[in-house]
Amino acid sequence: MKQLIYNLKGDKVIWSFVALLALFSFMPVFSASSNLAYLNHGTGNTISYLLKHLAHIFIGFIIIFWVHKVPYHYYKAISIIGLPVVWLLLGYTLVKGTVIAGANASRWIQVPFIGITFQTSTLASIVLLVYVAKYLSKKREEEVTFQASFLELWLPVFVTLLFILPANFSTTALIFSMVLMLAFVGKYPLKYIGFILGTGIVMFTFFVLLSKAFPDSHFFSRVGTWTSRFENFTSNKPGEDDYQIEKAKIAIASGGVYGLGPGKSVQKNFLPQSSSDFIYAIIVEEWGLIGGLGVLTLYLLLFFRFIVAAHKANTLFGKLLVVGLGFPMIFQAMINMAVAVELLPVTGQTLPLISSGGSSIWMTCIALGIIINVTKKEEEIAEEIKDNARRESAFKKRIDMELEEENSPLTPEGEIEKANDNYSIVDRSDNPINAVFGK
Repeated sequence: MKQLIYNLKGDKVIWSFVALLALFSFMPVFSASSNLAYLNHGTGNTISYLLKHLAHIFIGFIIIFWVHKVPYHYYKAISIIGLPVVWLLLGYTLVKGTVIAGANASRWIQVPFIGITFQTSTLASIVLLVYVAKYLSKKREEEVTFQASFLELWLPVFVTLLFILPANFSTTALIFSMVLMLAFVGKYPLKYIGFILGTGIVMFTFFVLLSKAFPDSHFFSRVGTWTSRFENFTSNKPGEDDYQIEKAKIAIASGGVYGLGPGKSVQKNFLPQSSSDFIYAIIVEEWGLIGGLGVLTLYLLLFFRFIVAAHKANTLFGKLLVVGLGFPMIFQAMINMAVAVELLPVTGQTLPLISSGGSSIWMTCIALGIIINVTKKEEEIAEEIKDNARRESAFKKRIDMELEEENSPLTPEGEIEKANDNYSIVDRSDNPINAVFGK
């Protein structure tokens, strides 16, 4: 255990908060999965869901450990290569993604031969935000012109968001907001940010108008869901999402101050997304106001630690990475909790590191690995460089020894000797049998 902790580099406080959130997630996921167990198996046995969540968390921590070992400046090149790959994945998702009840909810694709569903927009957000951070850090010392920045920065942003928007408005809005915030932190001219914001609003309005002109198009099928959610939220008109909101509010009200106790939730049997989108309501029902505020506090402390990490980062690119990858994680958590208490309309955003789900946990872990990488101290980086140099030196010596053995010249016939043994078959004595006796 000591050796494992020794190998964990970077900000140990971030490691601690992430571990606490992950450990706490097992209790609400185990409890809230009973609804899915009854629906899918009819037995109510949630052990399989708990083991699946355990596997997701375990793989997630392996991802964090692996990613935090890679120097973060490598991700500049990875983001450039990754954008076209992400566009291909998003395009494939729109065409071949999962469709729910005939609506274009194509957010997931199934990985061949494995059967795991994967939400491509989460990967796209990471790659895009790293790319934006790379561009802003590179152009900091240069005078920024809108024409050049539009082609290099905003065109890739709008192309990525255009692929995500038809199936997932909430993720599109979150990514766009984070890109604008990153541009503001990166000292991008405010007048250009205002123009881009206005352009984004105009483009979204045009998209909605196109959906009205072509109501039967599969490409615009989610627009009706967005508008109905907004209308239901701003009025007393009953809707499909009101059922989930009402059950979530009942769960929160039932929890009181101390909660009903772990595993004693009642509304988990009625909430369709009790283990993912509305898991916060189950947490408050079982753990009460104290548990709900405890989870909120953990996210706020993690947010504060991200601010400290961004302030201490040695490079501008590192600062922008922490802001671009860390802040969306916290804002997503706030959105999830706000939906549960009906401060926002239903969005479909999960609670990072707590909600069940494989791809969402793994993408969060990739972001955390990059952030922890930025927080490494100079002595830790120097130690890693020395370790790598020692490994390369040992590997090179081993290769040289093998090559030396292979290329060593043979002695003349009858004079072959072993280097680490004095035994020789060469007769140098008066009695030829002495060589055998000596051996």
